[in-house]
Amino acid sequence: MASAVIVTVRSRSTGGHVPTLNITRIEAAERAAALRVASYEVDLDLTLDGDHFRSSTTVTFSAVEAAVGTSTFIDFVSTQAPTVTLNGAVLPAEAFDGTRIAVGPLAAENVLVVDGLADYMNTGEGLHRFVDPVDGETYLYSQFEVPDSRRVFSVFEQPDLKATFAFTITAPDHWAVVSNSPTPQPAPAVGARDGASTWTFEPTPRISSYITALIAGPYRSTHSELTSSDGRTIPLGAYCRASLFEYLDAENIFELTRQGFEFYEAQFGTPYPFAKYDQLFVPEFNAGAMENAGAVTFLENYVFRSTVTEAMVERRAITILHELAHMWFGDLVTMKWWNDLWLNESFAEFMSTLSAAENTRYTGAWTTFSAMEKNWAYKQDQLSTTHPIKAEIRDLDDVLVNFDGITYAKGASVLRQLVAWVGQENFMAGVRAYFGKHAWSNTELPDLIRELEASSGRDLTEWTRLWLETSGVNTLSVEVETAGASGSGTTEGGTPDAGAITSLRLRQSAPGDQQPGDDVLRPHRMAVGFYSADDSGRLVRTHRFELDVAGEVTEVMEAAGVPRPDLILPNDDDLSYAKIRLDDASWSFVATHLKDVAESLPRTLLWSAAWDTVRDAEATAGWFTDLVLSNIGEERDSSVVQTLLRQLATTLSQYAAPEHAVQLRISAADRLLDLARNAEAGSDNQLQFTKAFAAAARSEGQLDTLAALHAGTDSLDGLDLNTDLKWEMLTGLVAGGRAGESEIAAAEAADATATGALAASQARAAVPTTEAKRTAWDQVVSGELSNMTQRNVLLGFNRVHDPALLAPFAAEFFAGVEELWASRSHEMAESAAIGLFPGAQVSQETIDAANSLVERSRGPQAALSRTVAESRDEMVRALAARQADATP
Repeated sequence: MASAVIVTVRSRSTGGHVPTLNITRIEAAERAAALRVASYEVDLDLTLDGDHFRSSTTVTFSAVEAAVGTSTFIDFVSTQAPTVTLNGAVLPAEAFDGTRIAVGPLAAENVLVVDGLADYMNTGEGLHRFVDPVDGETYLYSQFEVPDSRRVFSVFEQPDLKATFAFTITAPDHWAVVSNSPTPQPAPAVGARDGASTWTFEPTPRISSYITALIAGPYRSTHSELTSSDGRTIPLGAYCRASLFEYLDAENIFELTRQGFEFYEAQFGTPYPFAKYDQLFVPEFNAGAMENAGAVTFLENYVFRSTVTEAMVERRAITILHELAHMWFGDLVTMKWWNDLWLNESFAEFMSTLSAAENTRYTGAWTTFSAMEKNWAYKQDQLSTTHPIKAEIRDLDDVLVNFDGITYAKGASVLRQLVAWVGQENFMAGVRAYFGKHAWSNTELPDLIRELEASSGRDLTEWTRLWLETSGVNTLSVEVETAGASGSGTTEGGTPDAGAITSLRLRQSAPGDQQPGDDVLRPHRMAVGFYSADDSGRLVRTHRFELDVAGEVTEVMEAAGVPRPDLILPNDDDLSYAKIRLDDASWSFVATHLKDVAESLPRTLLWSAAWDTVRDAEATAGWFTDLVLSNIGEERDSSVVQTLLRQLATTLSQYAAPEHAVQLRISAADRLLDLARNAEAGSDNQLQFTKAFAAAARSEGQLDTLAALHAGTDSLDGLDLNTDLKWEMLTGLVAGGRAGESEIAAAEAADATATGALAASQARAAVPTTEAKRTAWDQVVSGELSNMTQRNVLLGFNRVHDPALLAPFAAEFFAGVEELWASRSHEMAESAAIGLFPGAQVSQETIDAANSLVERSRGPQAALSRTVAESRDEMVRALAARQADATP
């Protein structure tokens, strides 16, 4: 057995030491081959004073004949050494090294008891503790994926050692306590102080440790129920902090849950596998949600205390459906090892969008998928750190950095391509067979592929190799010739030639020699759409040709003889995963008619193609800025508007050439204000344009207007000037030097909530002085902040009008980030490394310094090396885009 790698650091939450460790795939495979785990009995006492809770775990397991008499290890992360007994014999203290307990000699049947103290966390890992400033109450929740159940109880921390888990929790008697099994009636605690009760939960089915859960505190809840396809009544619960409960729109949450249950049970042919389904909105959560079996935790931002965009409401809906899909794919059937993490997440991502589009009011969900997930995937797949969808996962460090756009978004995109390739009915038939054969067990990718091959009759060997085992994104370009034209397909005026098409080809290319990704051409099942303006001027589809595309050139035979349309759109309906390039005539037409495309999905594909050209330095920042601001006012899809505004902000801050960047930003802010004033009163667009203006305001006149809007002396009809929007406006004024500590303190006093405290921390870090930036920097480097406070301080730190204000910190980053990384948990280290990277200093000098750091940390701190490499790659792209924008 390899020894544990221990790094001791000062705990952010306890003042003690929190070690970190890695577990290799080889170690996990050896342990899985040696052991069969039957059950865990976990007894936690949450009534202790201080920064620890008592954790007592009894593990019942057997050893295969070859392992009898040998040793293994079990995981437990604590700053305090526990008492450990194996089959009644006390193990020596040195068996525990801070992260692992050496266990042996093993008998054929074993009972291991680990009793000690564990540490509360404030990093969103393990058992996170939060105190609500509104009422002083303490709220707890667990977050165990990937390797953090070991921070709460002793466990064989790997997905393929499934077992039953029986939790007994002692906590203050006014708390709600929720776990994977239905919540029992509490009993008076034995031996605990007055005012405590004990909840004894029934054992779970056989599940992996990372999807067990504990949520405890004075959470308030509301309840409902539904009838499963097998006739069982499934209780439903929705929980949040007491101070937010008035804003919890539980009926919408329950409605989406019912729609998801109905869709998934029908598609999967398998009833919901657990006894109840609780959804809990918890404070300071790092991700969007976590698929704990029967007890899903969500980001608390999904409880809307103010008016939010429709994009945010839809994102919550997709997240609810994503986590529900995991109850089958991930929880009922679980990956054997984390190299199949992509399949776990991609399947849920694909199914959540499919169910939203086919069984909820979000019929345009594939548009949102294209605008958000697909763009994320394309960005990730063009970084130097790109990897095959089926990545090589050597250890837990590899897992932690692979929760990325490949694992989620590219994987889901490729699953959609697979569905188009084999047919949706065949795909679902294969999935039903897969669940039927592998319920409550662990699988690998070939287990699913075999069922899909059987249901579809297609051999997927080559498809799997090309799509799942290679990296990079292909590009598909349109080549068109028309009768009477010289091959360009355009007239002298640049408008489409009205003649009949004689040849329409799709040319596929792999990433170039200097680009990340493999030199492969992939098979695609896709559609080519023809669009022309109707009598009202709307651009509507007139023809659609669906075909298999393979190799370098594919002829669209059915297009021959068809009159040349205004727009030829490859990958229509977004069935495949590829960047697209239009022919010149189509681009020329779309540049002034993008807003006239009638349907949201083809419009979004065009937006994505435009964004690609700017990121690839094929078009200028000025061109993209004008394209967005000239067309976005007519955009009807909230998620698309949100994506475009984010892309516009990146274009203005990173891609605009320095010689005209200032003027371009001022002009863009003026146009955003005009869009806000001209938007429909109370509309989603009005809110989004106002928020974008608050972030973009630069000139004295713009800051005057922003101050007037914030004060209410200027107004926009129908705009809800709520507390959260006022914080955004105030932060814009702070960044512009128009407000400071007195205004921030007054706003914080008026909003004495956790949300207000976070907003204030961001605003203080946005003050445009060297002193304020130094304070923010030191706060992050000190390691004393909670996860959410750190994120907000970093957002404020990077909020500058003049990048020179942050220039002095670049050298400090490259000199100190390795030590910072070694002294943090993964979540905190990654957040700090990304947020402190000198992204505002776009220069070859910064790139060179990043290159040096990437190389020297590649071995000892591979995760840091990858994180910095990705920030560097974005700067390389920004520098190229600036050069293109500067070209006359």
